[in-house]
Amino acid sequence: MKPGNASTVADIDGAAIDGADVDVAIVGAGFAGIGMATQLRRRGRDSFVVLERADGVGGTWRDNVYPGIACDIPAHLYSFSFRPPADWATRFPRGPEIRDYLQRTVDEEGLTPFIRLGCELVDARWDAQAARWSLATNRGPVRARMLVLAVGRLSEPHIPEIDGLDGFSGTVVHTAQWHPGVVSGGERIGVVGTGASAVQIIPHLAELAEELVVFARTPAYVVPREDREFSAEERARLLDAGNARALREQLLLDADRAFAQRLRLVPDIDEIRDLALGHLAAQVSNPLLRQALTPDYEIGCKRILLSDDYFPALERPNVVYEPSALTSVVENKACAASGATHDLDVLVLATGFEATRPPVAVRVRGRDGQVLDDHWSAGMVSYASTTVAGFPNMFVLDGPNAALGHNSAIYMIETQLDYVLGALDYVAEQSISSIEVTAEAEAAYTAEIDERSAPTVWLTGCNSWYVDSRSNRLTLLWPGTAVSFRERNGTFDPAPYAVRHGESGEPMATPGGGAR
Repeated sequence: MKPGNASTVADIDGAAIDGADVDVAIVGAGFAGIGMATQLRRRGRDSFVVLERADGVGGTWRDNVYPGIACDIPAHLYSFSFRPPADWATRFPRGPEIRDYLQRTVDEEGLTPFIRLGCELVDARWDAQAARWSLATNRGPVRARMLVLAVGRLSEPHIPEIDGLDGFSGTVVHTAQWHPGVVSGGERIGVVGTGASAVQIIPHLAELAEELVVFARTPAYVVPREDREFSAEERARLLDAGNARALREQLLLDADRAFAQRLRLVPDIDEIRDLALGHLAAQVSNPLLRQALTPDYEIGCKRILLSDDYFPALERPNVVYEPSALTSVVENKACAASGATHDLDVLVLATGFEATRPPVAVRVRGRDGQVLDDHWSAGMVSYASTTVAGFPNMFVLDGPNAALGHNSAIYMIETQLDYVLGALDYVAEQSISSIEVTAEAEAAYTAEIDERSAPTVWLTGCNSWYVDSRSNRLTLLWPGTAVSFRERNGTFDPAPYAVRHGESGEPMATPGGGAR
């Protein structure tokens, strides 16, 4: 693969990136951004830059380093299909393993020269006359023909509104901002939340704390995790790309069968509910605690969690399960909605992320100066879960209706990568300067999403982060199987797009570094 014409970006080092003018600007260096960069590089498209505000790559897996951090999707499915050989130690990969995997991808794919660390997007504006995106960053301006937002859904911690939180006399930390000095042992610790991060961190904190208080507004359904280490023989066999690919395909199909549960089909939903409640009964002997841990909503409406040590941790003598929300803090006293108070030294917020309203949207202005956040004021909308009306030459990865509640996010990201690559090829081949999905196509796709969502368990009324609170629409998840997402959105079709041909500026470079 020849280097191409990447000197405007790859040869720049230091504090500023003034003057960078590229075909593609990618915002974010997590799975989606690294995947996009890898595919561009492999296809000979070297006129791109990755803007990453942090000091390292990895996205969610760089930021989340709390004790017990791990994935709940099997390792060989939670990795790129185009980089299948990976020596995973366990069935479900640990956070450090995933971070290492992404760093190796950057190193081995030669992406380092294209990534700008410590470079935060401040403002992005579409310049219609030049048919380019004008980006302002804390390290100088960048101009790009195409903008790819790869910031994901799990990048901005959600901090709940708790009276007096700023005046707490102890330490407050969100799980996504964890650092080794938070606890040393013997502290009185409170954890707010009972979601995926909470069930992973609580067993570890229970071993360290003098007392651990778990503030649980809503109990979660938990099923057995059944994690295990791979044997040496298994690890050797799975280093073969063909074996890893076959396992990945089987895991994908197995996971997709669970979508019948989300449609509330019988007996599928009864079986998963029985599994969760049986797991609870087997692990919690205290009848009062078991009753407090029994959800009163349909299984699957919220994320189904995997854990073998969460319930046992709650029965430890130093753990208090507070079945109500934390409402206020006065100095070191945490007050629950039940009226109970608890003296604490450390408060851990396992409260998730700003997923349905990504903060980056306030920084992006499309055609006629429209702010993306305003366009999404009633919930995120898109076409093909990847493009947005009014925002030419822009693609959103892992955004509106592009996630799953039962299968791998990486499979979904790869589907979107194929769609974006198809669009880039079309733009280059047809000498197009701008491409924008029509408002009619976006509206029709939104209606399709709503129709697909209607029979699912996600709209049964529980307070779920999958559903936008402003519109009560399902805006995060694809309401179907992973395979159906690829069938619907895996191939770029120019029909729903308005195009402008390349009368302003040179045509976009084609794969291999040339231009047509």
